[in-house]
Amino acid sequence: MARHFLGLYLLIVFTLAVVSWGQDRLLQAYSSADAADDRPVAIAMATLADRLHGVPPDKWRDVVTGVAARTGVDMELFATSDIAGGATLEKLKHGDIAYMEAAEGDSWALRRLDADHVLAIKSGGPAARRGLLEWSLTMLFYATIALVIMIWIWPLTRDLRVLEKAAAQFGNRNWSFNAAIKPHSQIYPLAQTFRRMAARIDGLIASHKDMSNAVSHEIRTPLSRMQFEIELAQQATTVEDVRRSLTHVKTDVAAINDLVAATLSYAILERADVALNINSHNFTTLIPAIAEAVAHDARPDIRIEADVQGDAAAIRCDVHLIETVLRNLLYNATRYAKHSIGVKFTCQDGLNRLLVDDDGPGIPEADRHRVFESFVQLERTAGRKTGFGLGLAIVKRAIEWHGGEVSIAESPLGGARFSVTWPVIAA
Repeated sequence: MARHFLGLYLLIVFTLAVVSWGQDRLLQAYSSADAADDRPVAIAMATLADRLHGVPPDKWRDVVTGVAARTGVDMELFATSDIAGGATLEKLKHGDIAYMEAAEGDSWALRRLDADHVLAIKSGGPAARRGLLEWSLTMLFYATIALVIMIWIWPLTRDLRVLEKAAAQFGNRNWSFNAAIKPHSQIYPLAQTFRRMAARIDGLIASHKDMSNAVSHEIRTPLSRMQFEIELAQQATTVEDVRRSLTHVKTDVAAINDLVAATLSYAILERADVALNINSHNFTTLIPAIAEAVAHDARPDIRIEADVQGDAAAIRCDVHLIETVLRNLLYNATRYAKHSIGVKFTCQDGLNRLLVDDDGPGIPEADRHRVFESFVQLERTAGRKTGFGLGLAIVKRAIEWHGGEVSIAESPLGGARFSVTWPVIAA
């Protein structure tokens, strides 16, 4: 917005310069054109001056008074010391006719008779007409400035009305933001901000709908199993049968608890006011420790190798979120990997990069954008359910809060490669 105000300021300055230059040229042309209007006054003054030169200077005032009485023309004789104004005195010194405005608004033509006397004749000529021209040009001057400002502001007000209409429609639960604002418009960045906000709100609404539907669906299955196990326990005739039913109920309770925990974690990251706890952490020890912990919970035939390169002793991040990212990626890899999983971290060129590779079947390119959506699961391993489809969605949101992104490509190991990058955060 500052760029547009600076543009308006420079436009006004340029307009002032051009109009002022034009006004001066017009005044000069007008003054030159009116030079001929001085001729009658010049003739009258020259005639009277010739007559006064044959009369002693102490009688000049009486002669001037007499001529004024006979002709009805207002004229007076002034002392040169009574005339003010350097420009006026300079004109008189060179023998030119000068014009002077009286306090009553009258115009007087002045001519120097000698070093001590100046003849003044009342005139409504060039000075009065020039005042009218100056008023006209001044009005034109400000009208031109107003026109330029109006031309600059009109597209702005037009686009603001379009933006206001689109915002009002969005506020009436029409969850689409359609504002036809062109890229060269002054408020295009504002419209883009509104558009991103609308897309964000639309995404949150859709996410909450999916979450509600998915949670109700995911909870229904363990609840049904729990009801069935409770009925079996009620009908059991031995303690062993009751214990078996209670063990199954406990497993279903744990599944519901895991679902609630995962849903809350995702809901927290979907909020608009997440406050990151940024501190420096030693990734040379952190990443191998996380990889070892996940390997302990994985299948015995799964091997996880961690490789931390470069100076990773003081990486600034929210360690809880980054640990969640790595754990989710590793647990996801253990579900599909055959034998090998690789973790690699580098920090160079102002960018932190975390790579997780596996030797599993990989992810088809057509499905790579879907796996980061909430409650989306691709083919289930061996036909059984694994997770709730929130792990990768949490990864995506956690990295976005760090200003980074996550992507999927084909791994050198033959499976999928998850690439997580986020900018280095200055201390």
